[in-house]
Amino acid sequence: MKKFRKVLDGLTTSSPGGPIGSPSCGSAAGTPTAAPTPREIDVQETLISENFQLCKTVRHGFPYQPTALAFDPVQKILAIGSRSGGVRILGRPGVDCYCQHESGAAVLQLQFLINEGALVTACADDTLHLWNLRQRRPAVLHSLKFNRERITFCHLPFQSKWLYVGTERGNTHIVNIESFILSGYVIMWNKAIELSTKTHPGPVVHLSDSPKDEGKLLIGFESGTIVQWDLRAKKADFRIYYDEAIHSVSWHHEGKQFMCSHSDGSLTLWNLRNTTKPFQVTFPHGKIQKDGRKESCKPILKVEYKTSRSSEPFVIFSGGLSYDKAGRRPTLTIMHGKAITVLEMDYPIVEFMVLCETPYNNEVQEPYAVVVLLEKDLIVVDLTQSNFPVFENPYPMDIHESPVTCTAYFADCPPDIIPILYSIGTKHKKTGYSQKEWPVSGGTWTLGSHTYPEIIITGVFQYHLCPQYFLESVTLQMLYKLKTSKVFEKPKPGEGRAAELVEEDPFAVQMVSWCPQSRIFCVVGISAHIILYRFSKYDANTQIVSLEVRLQCEPEDVISPSENENNPCFTEPGSHSPQPHHQHPASPGNRTPEGMKDSVPCLKVKDRMVRVPPGYQSDLVIQLLWVDGEPPQQITSLDINSAYGLLAFGNCNGLAVVDYLQKTILLCMSTLDLYGATDPYQRLTRSPRRNRQSTSGLTELTDNQQSIDMERSKSPTSGNLLTPSYTHTHTHTQTHVLVHHPLPRLRSLFANSRENSFSRSRSSSVSSIDRDTKEAITTLQFGESYGRKSDALPTPCLWVGTSLGVVLLIPMSIPTDQEERMEEAVTIGPSGAVLMLKGSVLRFGFLDCMGALIQSPYEVWRDLNAPEDPDRPRRRKLVHFSPSSSQDACGEGHLAVVCSERQAKVFLMPSQSCLFVHNITESSFVLRADVVSVCNSVCLACFCANGHVMTLSLPSLRPLMDVNYLPLTDMRIARTFCFTNGGQALYLSSPTEIQRITYSQEMCDNLQEMLGELFTPIETPEAQNRGFLKGFFGGNAHTFDREELFGEAAAGKASRSLAQHIPGQGGVEGMKVAASGVVGELARARIALDERGQRLGELEERTALMMTSAETFSKHAHELMLKCKDKKWYQF
Repeated sequence: MKKFRKVLDGLTTSSPGGPIGSPSCGSAAGTPTAAPTPREIDVQETLISENFQLCKTVRHGFPYQPTALAFDPVQKILAIGSRSGGVRILGRPGVDCYCQHESGAAVLQLQFLINEGALVTACADDTLHLWNLRQRRPAVLHSLKFNRERITFCHLPFQSKWLYVGTERGNTHIVNIESFILSGYVIMWNKAIELSTKTHPGPVVHLSDSPKDEGKLLIGFESGTIVQWDLRAKKADFRIYYDEAIHSVSWHHEGKQFMCSHSDGSLTLWNLRNTTKPFQVTFPHGKIQKDGRKESCKPILKVEYKTSRSSEPFVIFSGGLSYDKAGRRPTLTIMHGKAITVLEMDYPIVEFMVLCETPYNNEVQEPYAVVVLLEKDLIVVDLTQSNFPVFENPYPMDIHESPVTCTAYFADCPPDIIPILYSIGTKHKKTGYSQKEWPVSGGTWTLGSHTYPEIIITGVFQYHLCPQYFLESVTLQMLYKLKTSKVFEKPKPGEGRAAELVEEDPFAVQMVSWCPQSRIFCVVGISAHIILYRFSKYDANTQIVSLEVRLQCEPEDVISPSENENNPCFTEPGSHSPQPHHQHPASPGNRTPEGMKDSVPCLKVKDRMVRVPPGYQSDLVIQLLWVDGEPPQQITSLDINSAYGLLAFGNCNGLAVVDYLQKTILLCMSTLDLYGATDPYQRLTRSPRRNRQSTSGLTELTDNQQSIDMERSKSPTSGNLLTPSYTHTHTHTQTHVLVHHPLPRLRSLFANSRENSFSRSRSSSVSSIDRDTKEAITTLQFGESYGRKSDALPTPCLWVGTSLGVVLLIPMSIPTDQEERMEEAVTIGPSGAVLMLKGSVLRFGFLDCMGALIQSPYEVWRDLNAPEDPDRPRRRKLVHFSPSSSQDACGEGHLAVVCSERQAKVFLMPSQSCLFVHNITESSFVLRADVVSVCNSVCLACFCANGHVMTLSLPSLRPLMDVNYLPLTDMRIARTFCFTNGGQALYLSSPTEIQRITYSQEMCDNLQEMLGELFTPIETPEAQNRGFLKGFFGGNAHTFDREELFGEAAAGKASRSLAQHIPGQGGVEGMKVAASGVVGELARARIALDERGQRLGELEERTALMMTSAETFSKHAHELMLKCKDKKWYQF
């Protein structure tokens, strides 16, 4: 039997030779130290540093600030570039890859090497990159940095290894894709235009080869000049000078016509037979005014001209609307014959691309869909149906439907809940989608062996939704959406107490709590309200029960400067007597004689019977009330326990406990009352409140990420700690004035959010004293524990953590019988037990004597709306994880893990003695901490404001991992970062994307197996037989050899100062380093096989040449023999 062995000598540390030794070395973030009275325990820890490695796994959501779009018509994969230098490559569901340029420069253009497994990116730093997509994690093969010219446009012909690059100076350069070296062949702007032209044509905005002849290159300049350049003759075939600026050009597949879009909203159609003037000029959205002039229209930014065998050609373009109608949505126009269809978009159009059946530009295109990249969405329009429906997007692109304010991450969820949520969620999906399959269907993905169901819950801001997403391996799928505003009445314009409380949406979600086993879901709103939901598979008529809580302290008398100038401000405990708290009935019209609002909630709950559909149904609403004209403080902590039937929440005023089964308030006390006579601090009395100032909202974020100033890297949640021996007094430099300044109504972690920084200046401020005395409840945890040192058996307890680093234990007595539980009251009362830490308390965790994690008890889900079965009455089924459940551990108590912003401690219960202490950080503070299961063991995972991710062993608190992961951290990451079991974590890397990471070595090793394959071997479609007449009259397109023109032998070398070649790490050498295990061996074997096949092919070609040469030699020798056979010797 393993027991705790007490060490009498308090000066000795834990034995290094035992199963757990006192850590002798610290990490960069903190130093582990032994407690004043350490203990030795026989817990065999299995986690070591080799079990941990931090790496990114996959990114979900919509690419933030997209800039470019590309599609491979053979592989059927889609690439999206972003302003931050990221590239998302999408295929079938499960095939989702994120790449990031090291420079962080915006992606200007993307070009697939069609069916070659490669991608060319042109970035704003004038660098071209070649990405290898034949591996699960794409890498850069080559880079080419232009030094003297800015890249404006790129074009790569199908099945060509020469890339045309247009520049801002109007020149066109040619790059060899295989070697990524510039050719000596350059088309200079002054040679492309006529010598008589006096003005510069502007940057190159278009490059394309003629479908009729690949040796003809069409160059479009911004000023309106178009030149067709003969690559063989190195001269211009024709030049077009148009008055309006050009934005895009699109060829007819026969190569006899092309269409241009212009800045005046016009489309011009040009015929190669006569290039002196356009064959046709149209203003699709320009009407003729009364005076005969055309309306002025917006520019048409892009046009695509696609032909079809069975119908009229498609002309698809973006923009071109008239200026007269302000506020019109961005549009995509589809002109099909005489029919014009205008599709309005919710967001501005960044880029669009028409998907066609063939990759050859000289064949009938047969368009079947249009991919439209918007600023905040991706849609695909079906062109095969006359009403042009959109495809249902299989990717979760709507994470950012409203700004995300909080996240929750659950691993190893009950497997039965996911199908139920999905089936109910699909009933509310929109209809009218195209019935065809999603056209972006490339790549391969199989469900790996290291998968388990996970659920992400995101609370959002503006539309007050709580979307739930299902995770399996690297896929993400929307399960269910819940709109919390349906519980409340709609406030009338110009009225509503919530509008005075917050500047933004009064229904915004601030915090969520979910019990997967009982399926109880709680939402905390920004208007100081809590909504409790129960899950049911049946619809019901219900009336929402509302509880109103008055959680506020009365102001004390003013402390004059003279009373405290010479005294240390010691106060008697009796002076802190708080206002008694009790439940107030709803009285919306309640006002004080002075006209101030009093005892009224911020929102009005619906007081009538409502019909609720299957899914999550509101069961209880709890609202904090206004007091004496002052709005309630926002809720900072929440915990719910389905086995106890209790819900606890707190803010900077105090704590409240609600019995949601009986719909009653059990406890409503100020923080000072919770201490009783055991308050470790002596505090200043509070001066009268001033009128509340408007504070920053929950989502006051800027898109640019600000770094944390180390000089101001102080925790926003914990004030300067008051020591038990004296009280802090504040002395202003000129006067001695004590005023009350309430804490910001936001959760204290997000204070000073308008500066988008975690830090809050600790400068000499007259409000600092009140911040110290106003102690917020920062974390709560229900569980089986020992409320008093004298307890022999565990009982239901509530652990309370405060912003001053104090831990309070509140024991409870809960009836066990179901009938008694619904009738008898739950008794609850503070025990006076106090534990101390540095900084605000963030997290609790409980371990048994064997070092295993003790789960909180829960109730098994039961559907309250299901039909009654007389043979099987519905009874509560509770599952308890008591620390004394095993016989070996009976009477030994349990371990309590407490983590604060600065420190982590492990306490032995019920003696409340501290076993281990670890100072996590001195220069920063912890933002998020969780006790998680990793590799069949338990550890403490921490994320600090300086970007460090750390793991500590339990219970010894040995540092296992410390990685400087995010050196530049912003408020968005701080509020959304969360850990879960299995070595997983996630955060919002941008306002629209969720980044998942792992800190498990096992997960990193198996990551290659989990990711999808972007490239699959597919035969390139054969070109159509052009026929004799088309081949005879269609030019000599198939005899054009670019190697003869652009190769070094013919064109020479380009200037070294023009561009610099940078080798990448994505080749075979990079893959050998990156790949490992079976996948790496297979990849290397495949590469070796390809190289061997290539060498065999070359050998076969050389052998065939030698055979041909030998046959020719034998033929000539035979002819010479026959010729000389009958000649005499003197005839030679």
